[in-house]
Amino acid sequence: MHWKKLFIFGFIAVLCLGLAACSSEKTTAKDVTIVLDWTPNTNHTGLYVAQVKNYFKEAGLNVHIIQPGKSTAEQLVASGKADFGVSYQEGVTQARVAGVPIVSIAAVLQHNTSGFASLSTSGIKSPKDFEGKTYGGFGSPVEKAMIQSLMEKDRADVNKVKITNVGSIDFFTALKQGIDFYWIYYGWQGIEAEQKGVKLNMIYLADQNKDLDYYTPVLITSEAKIKQDSGVVKAFMQAVSKGYQFAITHPDEAADILVKQNPALDSKLVHESQKWLSPRYQADAPAWGVQKESVWSGYANWMKKHHLLEGNFDPKKAYTNEFIPQGGN
Repeated sequence: MHWKKLFIFGFIAVLCLGLAACSSEKTTAKDVTIVLDWTPNTNHTGLYVAQVKNYFKEAGLNVHIIQPGKSTAEQLVASGKADFGVSYQEGVTQARVAGVPIVSIAAVLQHNTSGFASLSTSGIKSPKDFEGKTYGGFGSPVEKAMIQSLMEKDRADVNKVKITNVGSIDFFTALKQGIDFYWIYYGWQGIEAEQKGVKLNMIYLADQNKDLDYYTPVLITSEAKIKQDSGVVKAFMQAVSKGYQFAITHPDEAADILVKQNPALDSKLVHESQKWLSPRYQADAPAWGVQKESVWSGYANWMKKHHLLEGNFDPKKAYTNEFIPQGGN
């Protein structure tokens, strides 16, 4: 074989090996873990869409979606045992004050869809009507403070409310056990009540006080992750944003994806919940996920006023819009 041919073949072989190496680098996905805040539901649809539609894969990520165990999402993310998590503004605020270096990188919902629910036959139409009633809660100090703040506005007495810790029992079981009102997320439990033909009265927190229109849930990561691996955070958020945008514009198909990935879920509930929630993901924000400093400082001030927050809280360090693909500034 002529030396020129040997050179050409050798060059082609080296070129092919180089291309193969480049190709291998491009297809090697980075393993990433995100911990949910609860069992899968329509708050999480965008994550599952991003996984099934290969948005994560296209971003060079192999994402594992896991449920929390004995440790919370906040603890796992802060300790570096998970890359991302689903949290809520209350938890992030308290964690930051305690020196836990977690950061909110997106608001899943723009407005607080939670509130106090009661049967339409209970007669509870305003916070003043809480007097003489029994509240079923999960044992957090924030619950009494929340009820008290709403009742004070109506010049009512929180001491006339019987507050009972019902633990983790569901809303409908609590109602059967003599509970008059309960704190729920309407987008899931409220829709479920509708499907069961249970008529509710809702007192939404966001309607009562603008400082209670906080972000819940949010996506979090750690300060260390942002500093050491910002490329992964950016790639993750690009994929997740596409996932939630798909859920906004295609609620039925997004609901199908969530159910297929979590067969134990009630398909009818998921579809109805998704239709209700999809337009509320972005709502009036310039892009899905965008957060405002005024929302973070407003809720922190409310917590301080009700003696639920001790120490300094810097809202600017609690969240960032840096990784929102579009409209984040």
